[in-house]
Amino acid sequence: MTVPAYKRILLKLSGEVLMGDGESGLAIDPSVTARVAGEIKDAQAAGHELCVVVGGGNIFRGISAAAKGIERATADYMGMLATVMNALAVQNALEQIGVETRVQSAIPMSSVCEPFIRRRAERHLEKGRVVVFAAGVGSPFFTTDSGAALRAAEMKCDALFKGTSVDGVYNADPKKDPTAKRYETVSYDTVLADNLKVMDASAIALCRDNNIPIVVFNIREPGNLASVLRGEGVSTVVQKEG
Repeated sequence: MTVPAYKRILLKLSGEVLMGDGESGLAIDPSVTARVAGEIKDAQAAGHELCVVVGGGNIFRGISAAAKGIERATADYMGMLATVMNALAVQNALEQIGVETRVQSAIPMSSVCEPFIRRRAERHLEKGRVVVFAAGVGSPFFTTDSGAALRAAEMKCDALFKGTSVDGVYNADPKKDPTAKRYETVSYDTVLADNLKVMDASAIALCRDNNIPIVVFNIREPGNLASVLRGEGVSTVVQKEG
């Protein structure tokens, strides 16, 4: 088998990816979750080792709740619990198609998942399991983007793949500005200096300091993860300049 360019990857999914098309009204749509699980299985079959981090915005977004009056730390903890729900949904979808999966939470809750233990997570990957990391970094005031960057560094991932609803990084919001241009590649420093909406600044800085490329692509397009992993799909790579 040809060795993949990125052997071990961390796949960061926004919580909204698991939602239906809006008509179902479901925060976690089983059919959409099953499709995403199928793409993860295909990536694993292609020779990749996968860790997954899922946001919680489809259920509860801490920073939005804080803006409406809930104390920020409390709101963030509530958001972390939402990510555990999403992680369990992804685990269920993967195991239904025969992919061994473990959920590890930064907030201990032994009745439903494992606590995050780095060496145990590494062992799971070595055994061919998918590891889903939940509850962010386990502390308020940090986003799941920061949690994804931290786990990618801890697990020595070759790249962080961020699945979103757009096909890369643009110099403006492509949903609002039809003249927005997509980058093929862009440096970490440009993303930070120009405040490009890729991930929060702490996540970008952590990836930069550990030289972890960030591949931004549209996960809503069926089959796109496999295409991007083969180097054929449309995406933007955030990496060191040059």
